Amino acid sequence: MLGFVSLLMDVSSEMINALLPLYLAGGLGASALAIGFIEGLSVAVATLSKFLSGVLADVSRRAKPLAVLGYGLERCPA
Repeated sequence: MLGFVSLLMDVSSEMINALLPLYLAGGLGASALAIGFIEGLSVAVATLSKFLSGVLADVSRRAKPLAVLGYGLERCPA
């Protein structure tokens, strides 16, 4: 079940990632520099959070609660 949820989350994330630059440029009038900064920042935050959660999972030896927390935070409305 967790694998299926992961698949659906990845599909939805990829759909949004493909359209976000178009929305930022066309809808909000963002410059190419701003779009590049936003994309770079999002990759940096994602990479850092994956690294830190991996370290925490290794130290605590309990990966499942972190996975549930991660999916739960991703689905929370803003």
